[in-house]
Parts: sequence; C-alpha cells; structure tokens
Amino acid sequence: MTPARTVPPRTRENTVRREPPLVPFVIQREGEEAAPDNLQLTGLGPDRYQLRYADEDPKDRDLRGVLWARCSFGAVDDLGRPTGRPQWRMMHPLRQRGTMQALRCQVCAERARTPLGFIFLAGPNTVDRDDPTVLTNQPPVCPKHVRTAAEQCPHLTPDPTVLLAQSAPMYGVNGVGYGYGDQGLQVVQRPAGPIPYGHDLLPTVLASQMVRRLSFFRLWGMNQLLWELERAT
Repeated sequence: MTPARTVPPRTRENTVRREPPLVPFVIQREGEEAAPDNLQLTGLGPDRYQLRYADEDPKDRDLRGVLWARCSFGAVDDLGRPTGRPQWRMMHPLRQRGTMQALRCQVCAERARTPLGFIFLAGPNTVDRDDPTVLTNQPPVCPKHVRTAAEQCPHLTPDPTVLLAQSAPMYGVNGVGYGYGDQGLQVVQRPAGPIPYGHDLLPTVLASQMVRRLSFFRLWGMNQLLWELERAT
C-alpha cells in the first residue's frame, strides 16, 4: 500500500505569491472597442471641410484641434489601472494621447522626466543614426519601468535602442483622412507616415496616435542607461 502523501500546511514561509505581469498603461484591453461611427463632414468654405462627430464633445479633439478616434474604456482596478486581457499590438488611442501629451510613462502613467532627460525606446533597425530627427509614437518611460517596457512591448527587444532627449516637441498625429466616395463618407487617404500639425489634411483627419519629434538626443544601450541612471540618483 502506498503511504499517504503529507502536504505541509501553507505558511508565510512556503506560500509563493506570484504578482501578475505588469501591463503598460497604454495597451488596449479586451472589451475596449471603437465607438459607433457617427462621423460627418461640415463645410467650411469652397472645397474646405471639417470632420466631426454628430454628438461631438470638446474632449474629442486634442489641444491643436484635431479630431480623435473614439474608443471605449474598460473596467479598472482599485488603483485605477485598466484591467482585461491585453491586446499587445494595440495602444488605446486616448491613453496614448494622454501620456504623450503630458509626457508621462507609458507603463505607469506617472511623470517620465528623469535627471538625464526623457527616455524613449525604439526597436531594432528603426532609428537611422545618420538622421538628426526621429519621429516617435511611443510615449516615454520612467526609470522604474524602462526594463518592463522593453520586455513587454512586441515592437522592442530586451536591449532596445535608448533615445535620451532633453526635449520632445509635438510633431503631429498618425491617422486617416476622410472624404466623400462611392460609399458616402469614407476613408480616402491613408498617409504613409505621421501628419504634421498645420498640414492642410488635418481638418478631415481622424487621429489615432500622437507623435513627437526628437531632434537633440543621445543613443544609448540599455546597460549604459541603467548605469547612468544609477549614477544620477
């Protein structure tokens, strides 16, 4: 007869508590969906139109007056953090806009400025070292969560390119242009890259991501960044 297996009682010493993986604040969650489409074009003059919602709210536009894609917000936990299964390859357009606008950490939404400047991360082969300007739709990260962002973001690697910038001026948005076609009001332009603020297309654009411009920055590796941050604190 096989002797009964004795299971030790759970105690503080032998109970292992695994914290759930930290999901970046900007990641869209399951159940957060695009709002019903009630877009319309309003005439502003000869061959000039403005895209708007039929029930538009001032919060639908950013500080430069560009219209933004609506997306629902899911449930949050006791700390106000989004819950639900992460949709890793999608950023919630309004959480992305909020963190980019205020230069807050894409992981925790706290202030991202460090003693060395703002930390932006880029994936492999996405930064031309000979190009003095880099456009990014990735919000910055704070020192506490720089490693988390590198490990969790599907566009990065554990040792991403670090762009350390003293400033990151607003550049424009990623989005699509609307107009009238065979199906009525529809997407008629899909720009290949970011649309700068002030562009003639913006009045008819529905934005989904905010973009900043990095012109004065240093390119580092992750290990160098962590070492410099430790020295600066």
